[in-house]
Amino acid sequence: MIVANIMYNVIQRKNILKQIIEEKEWSEIVMEGMPQLTYILDLQGRLKRWNKNLQDLYGYTAEELQDKYLGDFLSDEDQKKVLIEIEKVIEDGQERSVEYDIIVKGGKIVPDYYGSGKLLKIGDESYIIGQTIDISKMKQAQRKITSQLEEISGLKEELEKENLYLRNELMSVSAFGEIVGESDTLKHVEYRVEQVAPQDTTVLLEGETGTGKELFARAIHQRSKRNKKPLITVNCASLPASLIESELFGHEKGAFTGALQRQIGRFELADGGTLFLDEVAEIPIELQVKLLRVLQEGEFERIGSSKTIKVDVRVIAATNKSLEQEISKGRFRLDLFYRLNVFPITVIPLRQRISDIPILVEHFVNRFNSKLGKNITRIPKKIIEQLKVYTWPGNVRELENIIERAMIVSNSSVLSVEKLELPIYAAQQKFQSLADYERDYITKVLDETLWRINGPNGAAQILDMHPETLRSRIKKLEIKHPKHS
Repeated sequence: MIVANIMYNVIQRKNILKQIIEEKEWSEIVMEGMPQLTYILDLQGRLKRWNKNLQDLYGYTAEELQDKYLGDFLSDEDQKKVLIEIEKVIEDGQERSVEYDIIVKGGKIVPDYYGSGKLLKIGDESYIIGQTIDISKMKQAQRKITSQLEEISGLKEELEKENLYLRNELMSVSAFGEIVGESDTLKHVEYRVEQVAPQDTTVLLEGETGTGKELFARAIHQRSKRNKKPLITVNCASLPASLIESELFGHEKGAFTGALQRQIGRFELADGGTLFLDEVAEIPIELQVKLLRVLQEGEFERIGSSKTIKVDVRVIAATNKSLEQEISKGRFRLDLFYRLNVFPITVIPLRQRISDIPILVEHFVNRFNSKLGKNITRIPKKIIEQLKVYTWPGNVRELENIIERAMIVSNSSVLSVEKLELPIYAAQQKFQSLADYERDYITKVLDETLWRINGPNGAAQILDMHPETLRSRIKKLEIKHPKHS
């Protein structure tokens, strides 16, 4: 009886082992037969099993792949995306999918793959089974369609450029008046203006000289509940330090030598409305405490008077300097900065909204046609291309001045390229091709955004390009990521 039981147990174990082997062989046949890249990961993201398709693409031996971390095949950006989805799969067991590029052995990037994964139970252990397919042909087709649409859009834009009157008719109904442009970066600034305008919040406009900060201050005031009251402007940089206090707060007769009569200050004039302090960094530090008091308490005294005056004023300040640097140098009060910096808006330089240059040129040509008695009706494409590669240290104001100068010396209905004088352009043409300039500029933007293409403040938004268009340009110009170059 004992011998019979032993024999029975041995036979049972052999049958179970045979079943296990058959199941293992069957699962391997299934995995190998799949056209996709198929693999099994443990919950730490390490490879446990995979099919030959994956091994052939990745270029590693079976020994090298065993227990290799999934993140080793992905860029930092893609790794974050994939790991987030894996965590979700582990949490709820639901299948997830994501697009990513694959880094194969040797560091080469193979783009455009689509992977999905779901939770798998093998005995008492949990794993993730994943499949990845090549979507490069689909992406290529999408890019081709996008490129064709952009080409059509480009032809449409060229037709629009030839019709100054139609373009300016559209501008005249713009919600932002003299703020001209259609780039995404400019629209973002306009969106920030729309957000804050209805409030009484103090606004700090930051940006380089010539970017049009005063125009945005006017836009904020016009969209505020104070728009029936005045917008009073003070250019702090144009006033001598000794006169700024009198301009802001006023003075009584005889308060100082030359004060022959009482003067109402700008804060009183702006009561119920808005006061725009342009170049606020130029206010002397000894006067900044008085400005701080007005912002905090809404009250002050005229020079030579002890009577406290109360006002209801919204303040919009602007600066082309870094107030943080001015603070570190002891030239600007930290507490005043905090009072001004409630809602900061950065007015972007012209070099970050290159796509707006054709529209701006047409706007200025139309304006100076009336002012100068000219009849410029056509702007050659060549002149627009010249303007696009210039760096514009003086921003929109410099562009306006250059167009005015070119129109003064132009004697026909065509804006002449020979009459356009750009200080840096000739040197760029002599030493650098347009492709090289574009490559350098795109690379600088990518470095600035840490090679992030999509999303707010990504390279595509800054360059005012569709992300797929930017990727296409990167590929065409052979721009390499520093990690893979």
